[in-house]
Amino acid sequence: MKAFVARAIPHITRHGWAVLATGFMISILGFQVVAQDGVGPIPENGQERSYGEGWDCKLGYKVNGAACVAIDIPDNAYATGRSYGPGWACRRGYQNVGTTSCKAIPVPENAFLRSSGQDWQCDRGYREDRDDCVAIVLPENAYLNEEPSGSGWTCDRGFTPSADACVPIAVPENGYLTNSAYGAEWACERGFFAIDDRCNAVVLPANSFLDPASYGPGWRCERGYEARNSVCVAINLPANAHLDRSGNRWSCDSGFHLKNGECTLGR
Repeated sequence: MKAFVARAIPHITRHGWAVLATGFMISILGFQVVAQDGVGPIPENGQERSYGEGWDCKLGYKVNGAACVAIDIPDNAYATGRSYGPGWACRRGYQNVGTTSCKAIPVPENAFLRSSGQDWQCDRGYREDRDDCVAIVLPENAYLNEEPSGSGWTCDRGFTPSADACVPIAVPENGYLTNSAYGAEWACERGFFAIDDRCNAVVLPANSFLDPASYGPGWRCERGYEARNSVCVAINLPANAHLDRSGNRWSCDSGFHLKNGECTLGR
């Protein structure tokens, strides 16, 4: 090639040869990039793209320079048609072993393959124990749940788990079940409050009403009254003041400030 060019261009300099060689290499590399981009003549096992210009390799083949070469697909695998990765994936119920083969996923007795095909799950009435599915021992007053971990059962309403059994919840008089999976298992009816394991009646002082808040004495003073030593006393509202939103406290009107128990102008 060099001799042919030298005869064609007898006065080319050393610098010129370097430029020419560089251009030649760029043209070769450019051809390879073009070929890898699927531009140019369609090779064997290639096909015209359904959109845009150029070509892609058929399913089961991958681009190698300007050609499409067969992908080595292991047993129990299928061609993905993707341009990245190995070009294949394991079938449902199989998993990769390294990057060269697919092996069957071992599904234990009393289990089934999940819909994803990548893992297994125990049948209803069984729970996972390492690589096996063991039968759930259902205690009296319990039912099977769908939780993948844990005991696999839940106590009926009115019962609480204790070791491997469900024991009755002791609800005091004037109390009711909360049906909560955590926290207090029972609560007192309206008008009662919990002390230890019983529900005591709320004693309402004059000018008060039952308060459903879970904290406090169970009652609250009417508007215009404030709580003092378990009783409700009338609020002595000074001039230029008003009851706040709660109705049990007061604040000075706008432009006034509190001084010596009164609402005064200025500072």
